[in-house]
Amino acid sequence: MSFHECYMGPEDKPSSAAGMAREDLYERVWTTPISHLAEELGVNHYLLARVCQALNVPRPPAGYWQKKAVGKEEPRPDLPAALPGDQVRWARGAPLPVPPPKRVYRRMERKATDRPHRPTRHPLLIGVDESYRKSRTDEKNEFLRPYKYLLPDIVASADHLSAALDIANQIYNALDQRGHRVMFAPVDQEMRRRHVDEQEVPRKDRKYGRYQTGSIWSPRRPTVTYVGSIPVGLALTEMTERVTMRYLDGAYVREDSKLVRSARPWQLTNSWTTEQDLPCGRFRFVAYCPLANIEWSASWQDTQSADLKSLVDSMVSRLENSETELQALIIAEEKAAAQRRKEWAEAHERYLRQEDRRSVERALAESKEQLAEIMQKWAAATAVERFFQEAEKRMEQVDDERRAHIQTRLALARAMLGEQDPLAFLSDWLAPDERYQPKYPQA
Repeated sequence: MSFHECYMGPEDKPSSAAGMAREDLYERVWTTPISHLAEELGVNHYLLARVCQALNVPRPPAGYWQKKAVGKEEPRPDLPAALPGDQVRWARGAPLPVPPPKRVYRRMERKATDRPHRPTRHPLLIGVDESYRKSRTDEKNEFLRPYKYLLPDIVASADHLSAALDIANQIYNALDQRGHRVMFAPVDQEMRRRHVDEQEVPRKDRKYGRYQTGSIWSPRRPTVTYVGSIPVGLALTEMTERVTMRYLDGAYVREDSKLVRSARPWQLTNSWTTEQDLPCGRFRFVAYCPLANIEWSASWQDTQSADLKSLVDSMVSRLENSETELQALIIAEEKAAAQRRKEWAEAHERYLRQEDRRSVERALAESKEQLAEIMQKWAAATAVERFFQEAEKRMEQVDDERRAHIQTRLALARAMLGEQDPLAFLSDWLAPDERYQPKYPQA
């Protein structure tokens, strides 16, 4: 298991909580014992210690609080300044940045003078080989698709993974030596990975994968370096080439393979060919701006005249020379984003005013509709009352026997219809202002 797997939690997504700034954490760690502070924050004190390590916040040494109780504590160290790309806030439940692994020092054996020098493995690449090879696909002619997503942005097939890691190691070390540290994109900053075309020769169609719909693995977070304070995304991919494949003995094999060349004519009778994009063992390196709405990239790839390893110095120089260009793009995007926010706010204000006007009109219409219903009920109740009054008036003109019968029938009719007070209808009516109070002045 690599150090990345040991450190990350079950989910790798930033928390929506505002969190605590590292300056506030620094003050609280040096004024409250970490066990008490962890209880106040509702977390385990081991986790809080990891948070301090991840945010580069120094903690009191062992015995500090006992010495402080007798006035003999040592002065606390200053809070180190945050570097570009450092996480500066922490919220409970949010993932933490991966700390650099501790290097394992072994006893150095006496080496022969002619033994070649092995370059030091970059911290980001220590122990990742096994994680890449734990793949969702075992197809020999396809890229690895690791189950793990928090890995350096390297796409390669199983046969050429070692070569890809060596190239990435040389690039990462060269950047580190020039003061541009390579790391995963900070979890508290919004950065996106740019699509990297895997085709060595750009084509309009794509025939990668067994059914020409194969997906290619990409990391959850970009791998970035910082040129000054500007993030630059780094992606290394093995390229694909268009190859003719022949179906032979239940599998597709390359047309130029030894198996096809040695096949008997009768074996080729029920065989057919197709084209497919396969990893070719040559690589493309892409540097890009991971910030939203900024389209900037530079790419290098293996050619017959030069491989990527020979271009590393020119890559680093190109990135360093791009700082002014990237800064101008970022400033332009910030202005454009501010303009978009202003336009959105104005459009939202217009929408709210339109909705307010519609609500006022709706309240007026509903009030008129209710009033019309009340008038209809009023007219019906008045007509019923006139009917009973007219019936009672005419009963005086009939004989006693018939009058008793009609009085019984009128009593039944009144009981069935119930008493209807027209004024009760009007008391239930809602005026437009009672239905909705306008939020904006109406023209």
